[in-house]
Amino acid sequence: MDENKQPPRSRTIYLLPNLFTTAGLFAGFYAIIAAANGQFVQASVSVFIAAVMDGIDGRVARLTGTSSEFGVQYDSLADLVSFGLAPSLVMYHWALSALKYDGSVMGRVGWAVAFLYAACAALRLARFNTQVGTVDKRWFIGLASPAAAGLMMSFVWAFADGDLGWSGEELRFVALGVTIVAALLMVSRIRFWSFKGSGEGGAKADRIPFYALFLVPVIIAVLAMDLPRALLAIGVVYALSGPGIWLWRRWRKVPEATP
Repeated sequence: MDENKQPPRSRTIYLLPNLFTTAGLFAGFYAIIAAANGQFVQASVSVFIAAVMDGIDGRVARLTGTSSEFGVQYDSLADLVSFGLAPSLVMYHWALSALKYDGSVMGRVGWAVAFLYAACAALRLARFNTQVGTVDKRWFIGLASPAAAGLMMSFVWAFADGDLGWSGEELRFVALGVTIVAALLMVSRIRFWSFKGSGEGGAKADRIPFYALFLVPVIIAVLAMDLPRALLAIGVVYALSGPGIWLWRRWRKVPEATP
């Protein structure tokens, strides 16, 4: 009878998705260190690397059948660092800290808004974890934390590289507005397209329209021309898409589906 038993699957395979999660966590941690040292381009790029790792780890876990509750919780904690703490601190060091030059009160506003972003990212992740399996997969309820981090870091990257001639200190009030908007969109009830297909289970969940495939080479070409500014444009358009759809539905009096 013992001969018919299959050997237990090696536990080392469970390391694979967690290694990508750890790589994303390291990228987020490095972004904080780089920002503290004034290396804002490197910090911004690190957050985008963390976003790539975040997309890979879940896909690898599903493809290898190594999804686990530990992996889900570990990924969520890593996301809090990479897409909550890192963007808020990068933005603070680059621009929000300069609000102190407008008075002690504005100086406190700067770090308070940075904390607001980090807190909203934590709330967004907690809400997402409690809604898994109960919401339409076609939509995110509130701006996803990686998208919010992408908006924040593309804004920093687009100006920190020096090509446009604007510094974080000069853009501190714009940075303040970007941070507040990104934070509030994360905890809003506004729906954003998740790019996950029909929302049905199984393979259908990964299907996308043909025109979306056509857009892929177009987006790659645009990114190749001016990566930081292109990423900023994409981040702004996506962040505005949710409120835009919400306003359109309100104007057309289209009933909202229950999340």
